[in-house]
Amino acid sequence: MKKVLTISCMTALIAASAFAIAQPAGYTGPSNTAPAAASGYTGPSSMALMTAKDVLAKAKDDQYVKLKGKLTSHKGGEEYEFTDASGKMTVEIDAKRFPQGVKIDHTTMVELTGEFDKETFGESTLDVKQIKVVAN
Repeated sequence: MKKVLTISCMTALIAASAFAIAQPAGYTGPSNTAPAAASGYTGPSSMALMTAKDVLAKAKDDQYVKLKGKLTSHKGGEEYEFTDASGKMTVEIDAKRFPQGVKIDHTTMVELTGEFDKETFGESTLDVKQIKVVAN
């Protein structure tokens, strides 16, 4: 009886494998396992470039803003100090937002786009959604 059951199971597995192989292929496009180097829209934007000083003084909570300057220090975790000609502010950057294979240090000019998190009490920050390395 055990032999019959074993043979039946093996036959079912072989038949299922053959059926799966004979089916048309599924999705064969790009995979999320290896992100594209330069993805997304890269053309002109209607979003005006702001300064750190202007963002802290005038931007509204949840407003999308764009800044150009340098990440001058890592404060720990996802927090970095962003500096431009007008001053400094804290930005939050998830590790997945950094462009792959690109070295960014305190001398690298970057353009940050993100959502401003205005706090009534405490420090307001920019939640960075995109980092782009730009020429000085």
